[in-house]
Amino acid sequence: MGPFHDPAPHNIRRWVIFCIGTLNFIMSMFCRVSVAVIAPSLTKDLNLDPTQLGDLSASFFYGFALCQLPLGLAIDRVGTRISSVFLGCATLTGGIIFALGSSYEHLLLGRFLLGLGLGGNLMIILVLLSVWFPVDRFASLGATVVAIGVIGNLFAATPLALMSELVGWRSSFLVFSLVDAIIICLFVLVMRDHPPGHTAIVGSKKGLLDGFKRLFSMYAYWAISFGNFVRYGYFVALQGLWATQFLIYGLRLPQRAAADALLFLGVGYMFGLPFFGYLSDKVLKSRKKVVISTFFFSVILTFSVCFWHQQVRTWVILSTFFGMGMLAAPGQISYAHIKELVPINISAQAMTAMNLFNILGAALITQILGILAGGKITEFRNVSDFNFIWLVGGLLLAIAMTLYCFVPESPIFGSKSKRGHTALVTGPCSDKSDD
Repeated sequence: MGPFHDPAPHNIRRWVIFCIGTLNFIMSMFCRVSVAVIAPSLTKDLNLDPTQLGDLSASFFYGFALCQLPLGLAIDRVGTRISSVFLGCATLTGGIIFALGSSYEHLLLGRFLLGLGLGGNLMIILVLLSVWFPVDRFASLGATVVAIGVIGNLFAATPLALMSELVGWRSSFLVFSLVDAIIICLFVLVMRDHPPGHTAIVGSKKGLLDGFKRLFSMYAYWAISFGNFVRYGYFVALQGLWATQFLIYGLRLPQRAAADALLFLGVGYMFGLPFFGYLSDKVLKSRKKVVISTFFFSVILTFSVCFWHQQVRTWVILSTFFGMGMLAAPGQISYAHIKELVPINISAQAMTAMNLFNILGAALITQILGILAGGKITEFRNVSDFNFIWLVGGLLLAIAMTLYCFVPESPIFGSKSKRGHTALVTGPCSDKSDD
């Protein structure tokens, strides 16, 4: 069996798994940004202040982060189906508590449980893709899942606002809980931990932490994780806060023009996900070349903004933001890279442990930029006052690129993949008939 062996040719179940798993991830993307839309209603109904609203939003990500390491362990030990059942229960419980909560503490607990339950949606589908599809389609398919998942952010904007006005925010989240429960039930009914004729390979139960010990001793894990910490964290920091501040208070753009630039940032990210996944899987046949080259162009593009002035042309702004979004997308390829560098019995642990850095990057880089901003943003008068955003981002991206240079290429694309590395790249399952 070669490294690009198809474990389930002509099997329709895997495409059903792909579709329902993507729907499941859309729900996660929806929930993570939903508080911003219903914030006025929460403030009115429960008399919440801005700090409490911020805590509600952050509590989701704390639950999300807490989920990652135990989830990887659970997937590698008991499989995706059982793990999905527990995640679904946490999500349903959190959604109901949030919808019916009568106090700030109730809502805080609900959001935390939502983060805990929805925090595994991406990892579950990535693990299943690694098992049901050939290894040279993993990056492109995984990137497609994330690109489609961005639809969840769109649903959490105007559609949620309209629904909240129509039936109220509480009823809206009860509907969300019901829809999510239906999706989880369908997903559990359809999914299988591995294709017919394959047997899941699990880690030794003698030492539950052995996988993490091995992972944490690898330079590649830390370098790849730091790369995602920077790439995704900086992208979220720009998209969630700092790009808007720069555009409105630095370039003095009207709110509509600033929104257009943010739209291009998001569209660039959506376009880059499947594009670079396909480029890695089928064209360049390399993880490392795609990641490093896009880091390089990200550094150049980020530093270039330091030379902007208030008369910069609109097409320059839009194309630069589109490029920044697009070049942030190859972080998704890193999941494929780390999965292919570790033994198959700890592949889920590797991907979830790396995913933890994505969430931490989004939180910490946003806060670091806030500390460096110092005084009130509204008091900034020149474009150069915002150079700290681009200098810090460019420096972090350059460091991440340098560290990634010393990460080995994925064995599935090297000559070694033809001489005994098959077992490392066929996903968390093995075909005993080929043994």
